Amino acid sequence: MFPVRLAGVLIALAAPVLSQDRGSTAVMTAPAEQKPIADRIEALGTLRANESVELTANVTERVVETGFEDGSRVKKGDILLKLSSNEEAALLTEAASAAREALLQYERMEQLAARGTASTSQLDEARRVHETARARKLALESRLEELVIKAPFDGVVGLRNISVGALVQPGDLVTTIDDDSKMLLDFSVPSRFLAVVKPGMPIEASTGTYGGRFFHGTVHSLSSRVDPVTRSVMVRAEIPNNERLLLPGMLMKVDLLSRPREAVVIPESALLPVGKQNFAMVVGDSETGKKVTRREIKIGTRRRGEVEVVSGLSKGESVVTHGGFKLADGATVRVIPSIDAQQPAPKAQ
Repeated sequence: MFPVRLAGVLIALAAPVLSQDRGSTAVMTAPAEQKPIADRIEALGTLRANESVELTANVTERVVETGFEDGSRVKKGDILLKLSSNEEAALLTEAASAAREALLQYERMEQLAARGTASTSQLDEARRVHETARARKLALESRLEELVIKAPFDGVVGLRNISVGALVQPGDLVTTIDDDSKMLLDFSVPSRFLAVVKPGMPIEASTGTYGGRFFHGTVHSLSSRVDPVTRSVMVRAEIPNNERLLLPGMLMKVDLLSRPREAVVIPESALLPVGKQNFAMVVGDSETGKKVTRREIKIGTRRRGEVEVVSGLSKGESVVTHGGFKLADGATVRVIPSIDAQQPAPKAQ
């Protein structure tokens, strides 16, 4: 008799627990969190170097020396190419000598004119000869400078298209040089966003080359004209390129971040849309356990897996993320851990 009574007591004690479990629904929940958020304007843009130049020859001459390799980094003033300058150097030596002699003659004539032994016309002629000789010397110096091609700024050079011994002519492409310390991203946005897009506005840009990595920058300037065909305006943003990962010509997806603010955010899976209305199942404590309340909320900006709640929900309140569609208002629920929480923690090495 004793074992039978004991079993009956055990069954009687377990019955309320089992009936309570059968009346509740297992759900997963998440808290409403306050996070920084912003409205996004999406666009596609093309990268340009901060400074970009095609280096070409200005004279017809033979190459005697190259000072760079394909893709090398150079500093402003580095010599990239030298052309033959023997004839120009000899002419410059002759012109420099003639300029010095003309200066001495002009100085002597000044002294004679001061003592009255030389006429004004003689002094003017000496001045003319001196200025002509000096101008010829400056012209030859300028020509010599054109025979040496230097880097106009710090940057990276492209492919070398000229070899030693080649005869170059005016307009022949030597190489390209790009200042890639920061990149310029040009993209167009509809003109209706002109009141929102301003210089200094933050952006996020991504490219398929680097997967899900985002590059951050700011809007630098806007075009002064709206395209009459597309009704869009060209926008230019600056993106730092310290790692030198971005290259001119790359296509990038751009997100402009307007109205940055702190807002209440919930997982997108907690949203229950009904027509033009949106609801969320809010979990609260009661005397008999946890119950849900079907509450209408007003939403704002959406982003990856999250949605902004403008009104109807406060920070810290718990909402149902899985199992909410089958719940009725006031239903009793049993909160179970999320899938991430059920994953075993990695063992310490």
